[in-house]
Amino acid sequence: MQGRLEDGVVHLPGDARQRFHDSRGYGRPTGGDDLEVAPVEAAHLLSRDDIDGVDGMGLRELLARTGTTLDFVVYKDLRDRGFYLSPAREGWPGVSDAASADFLVYPRGKGPWDGEVEHRVRVVGERESIPVSSLGEVVLAIVDEDGDLTYFDTEGYDPKGTAGEDLLADLDAELLSDRALVWDGVDRLYQNGFFGQRLYGRNADSGPLQLSLLEAAYLARADALAIDETDVVSRGRDVEGDRFDRRLAVYAALREAKTVPKSGFKFGSDFRVYTEFESVSDLSHSEFLVRVVAPDHTFVPRDLSLDVRLAGGVRKRMVFALTDDNGEIDWLSVSRLTP
Repeated sequence: MQGRLEDGVVHLPGDARQRFHDSRGYGRPTGGDDLEVAPVEAAHLLSRDDIDGVDGMGLRELLARTGTTLDFVVYKDLRDRGFYLSPAREGWPGVSDAASADFLVYPRGKGPWDGEVEHRVRVVGERESIPVSSLGEVVLAIVDEDGDLTYFDTEGYDPKGTAGEDLLADLDAELLSDRALVWDGVDRLYQNGFFGQRLYGRNADSGPLQLSLLEAAYLARADALAIDETDVVSRGRDVEGDRFDRRLAVYAALREAKTVPKSGFKFGSDFRVYTEFESVSDLSHSEFLVRVVAPDHTFVPRDLSLDVRLAGGVRKRMVFALTDDNGEIDWLSVSRLTP
């Protein structure tokens, strides 16, 4: 069987609908027995010797002419894993939003005729840029320079915890160049809220408490410290510019969600976050890491992979806080996926 490439679609004649769509989920029926398939589907059929060619072209010529090599790598991998999938093209079976993905992947045992989608997949090369605003409820299939595949699941996230707050008012504090020191109410702040770190070391049971500027600004806003919030924020902006405001908005949102955010420096992130907390004495492991980014941030796949790998290596979820200048936050979770 020879296909015909026209306007970006390969037309297959004869009994193609019965052979390829009705039984194996390829393409879009056009009426009668004919079938339209996307070039990547035609390439897969060629690789299986299910069709003889497309306008006389074999697999090599078709991939070169249509520029579908990366799509083919992903399409074949998912087919080999036992999935039926459809190109996300306007008018294709099951496709309602063609701009948001490259493939719709159906649950195993189901096809485009069942109306149920397991994954919406976007194909990305290792050197492409990925706008963070384009992620969420989509699976990234990243093809590296060796042709190997890595899948990342991206979805919205809602941070929630069980921590409470029991704050005193107007505690004696001193604002320094990049932190604050607290001299009163130290045990209560540290033990009950996990604010700060003891100046004499984590095993000390006395002495002052050192707070990050984020913690100090949050506590000053709550009137827990005898220093002015505007002074702390001004100092924070001196230290790290406008990014301080975005990080403070995320810190405050995490506290308001009854989680406990602490520095994520050791994990290469902005925060490590505890969702279950009663006291420092009963401290468990942090559950997720947060990196604060602007809504117009663009990921490099290599950096995204590094973040997710590191989080997974320490058994934590990687979460990005998309934070605008007004402090509005959208939460995005990214994790490795094995389809």
